[in-house]
Amino acid sequence: MGRAIALKLAAEGASLLLTDISAGRLDASASQIEAAAPEARGIADRVLAVRANAMERAEVAAVVEAGLARFGRIDVLVNVVGGIRGASLYTPFLQLDEVQWDATFALNLKPGFHLIQFVAPGMLQRGSGKIVNVASVVYAGEGGQADYAAAKASVASLTRSLAQEFAPHVRVNCIAPGLIRTSVVERLAESERQGFLDKSLLRRLGEPDEIADAVAFLCSDESSFMTGEILAVSGGNHPGL
Repeated sequence: MGRAIALKLAAEGASLLLTDISAGRLDASASQIEAAAPEARGIADRVLAVRANAMERAEVAAVVEAGLARFGRIDVLVNVVGGIRGASLYTPFLQLDEVQWDATFALNLKPGFHLIQFVAPGMLQRGSGKIVNVASVVYAGEGGQADYAAAKASVASLTRSLAQEFAPHVRVNCIAPGLIRTSVVERLAESERQGFLDKSLLRRLGEPDEIADAVAFLCSDESSFMTGEILAVSGGNHPGL
């Protein structure tokens, strides 16, 4: 999803500061962006990729410092980092151990916490900015995913808290994806995959490009009267249903 979002925003003319814990994945994304827009003059100069573990505050600080040194300002922040830290996508609550619980919350909350604290002050000082967080359609609760659902509920709650704190000049919104065709799908048993499809009114998986389109909308002036929203992009699989 992160790569699709980066490609979409680059196509819209944005300069990009990218970070990922995987240097190989990060380099591949930067190369794909450059290859996708060979006609875009100076596209390579508009993409800065800095490898980092976004759960580590010092590493996040270095990423933001490099971005500011290159571009001078950061107008949009998209927080995509997240996931499930267990060996399985489903772990009954009574089988959850503290290590998995803490790891899931750290993965889904710490990157956004660090990045927002480093980036938002500049936005507030300039009186403009847009922040988009990525939660999940399961934030309202999902059996077997108590840790992940609770962590994503925290992302949704944080979004609305910050929308109030940063108003009226910085807009903070959230996307709640359904099951998207990413590497996560490869870990699903066929019965689990079918269960997600059965919940979708459209009876299919979402595509990364469809999440990217929603992010681009929330980053644009077309959503200028939206803040504190949690937008489900889930094929009709709404939270709590």
